[in-house]
Amino acid sequence: MQTIGRNHAFETAIADLVDNSVDAGAAHTLIRFVRNADQLIGLLVIDDGRGMTEKQLDVAMTVGGRRKYGPSELGRFGLGLKAASFSQARSFTVLSRAARSQSCGRRWQLAKVKSQFLCDVVDPDFGKTLLDRDWGLSGSSTGTIVRWDEVTGFPSVADASVVDRFLTSTISKLRKHLGLVFHRLLAEGITSIYIDVEDAATGVAALRYEVEPLNPFNYLRAGRAGYPTVLTAGSNGQQLEFECHIWPGRSVMEEFNLPGGPLDRQGFYFYLRDRLVQAGGWNGVQHPDRRLNLARVAVDIDGDLDGVFVLKPEKTGIEPGPHFADLVRSAQNSQGLSFASYLNEAETTYRDARKRRSRRRAVIPPGKGFDHGVKKTIGDELRHVDGEDPIDIRWSRFDGPEFFDIDRGERTIWLNERYRGVLLGGRRGSLNDLPVLKVLLYLLMEDSFHGQYLGPRDKDNIELWHAVLTSAITAETM
Repeated sequence: MQTIGRNHAFETAIADLVDNSVDAGAAHTLIRFVRNADQLIGLLVIDDGRGMTEKQLDVAMTVGGRRKYGPSELGRFGLGLKAASFSQARSFTVLSRAARSQSCGRRWQLAKVKSQFLCDVVDPDFGKTLLDRDWGLSGSSTGTIVRWDEVTGFPSVADASVVDRFLTSTISKLRKHLGLVFHRLLAEGITSIYIDVEDAATGVAALRYEVEPLNPFNYLRAGRAGYPTVLTAGSNGQQLEFECHIWPGRSVMEEFNLPGGPLDRQGFYFYLRDRLVQAGGWNGVQHPDRRLNLARVAVDIDGDLDGVFVLKPEKTGIEPGPHFADLVRSAQNSQGLSFASYLNEAETTYRDARKRRSRRRAVIPPGKGFDHGVKKTIGDELRHVDGEDPIDIRWSRFDGPEFFDIDRGERTIWLNERYRGVLLGGRRGSLNDLPVLKVLLYLLMEDSFHGQYLGPRDKDNIELWHAVLTSAITAETM
């Protein structure tokens, strides 16, 4: 009991509980952190699924308890709930209510397991009280609550600032992980997932976050003509399809820049019944290489495949068998394209993109006043001129109606403060506000900061920009 689930991280353990909610037909699942002033004291996973009878709950809480799984269900081993919970908490409680059944509850506590291997029966009235609470979901009379107490990964100090930082980081990581793992189900509207934080003293929850789908294949246009393409291979009378994708040469999309480094994001993406069980990695078929950063392969599986691979118990990847690499290498599409050829084309696409970047002229980097993400993207896409101070973009009150002014000595594009409120449309301003406007002005005017003096063409351009932009902002304010 102390060792099961040791391969789980916090976010993979939560994902396993959400699996159970999806299997139970939940339209909504809520992950709630419970905070008591300066400490986190627990976590709840609440769903509005079918719930369980006492008999079903006994099976669910039995270590290795087996039952028949439906064709669309994600459970397989009878360990998920226990492994996920004990990987993070020393005590966990499950409360549930099925249609036409009373509330029921069971609790495992590691401290008791050491002396006797018994699962506690929870007072039905306690379960009913918790299940009857308004969780802000669908109002269904059925559902299940998993409650974690003595969570080992929570901050151990009573410090509000530490707890705030932990929640900010953990919720962000959790939203990305769940959005990635369940992106198909979320996009299809099969289920919704939410995260919030409750104040234990008042019972009131703070701002609720909805998990958005994070599709690792959500690009606008493939990086190479003819993609995606499907390669097929057979083993023991079963056919496996490899949907091969090549991303565009460079992308700032969150779907491309997934958690982990570039070497982790390339490779196979295995799906079990629309649930992503592995996000990247070549499983011994190919060594990770930065030149393959654009290569991703979607593979839908239906459990283990004899001699080819087995699914890890935590559903966090596959273990390749002795024939897996040979199966992949034998895969071809209808035109005879092999997996090796696909990798070569992905590598060529990456190299071509790098060449295009190297041919772009170097720029003076953006400085103060620009959004940090925008600055990073410009740095990724364009080389910076060595030894040059950055260009700032700032607001200042002008005497005249001009929209902007260029100060080469101060390396600053000044914007007329009188137009700021109109452009913000009632929103609050900040140092890095209006990022689209600012980056367009930067791209337009950056060349004017090169060299010691402005040439005739530069001066003519600045006069043109003054006339046109001042006319445009005047029209904006009318």
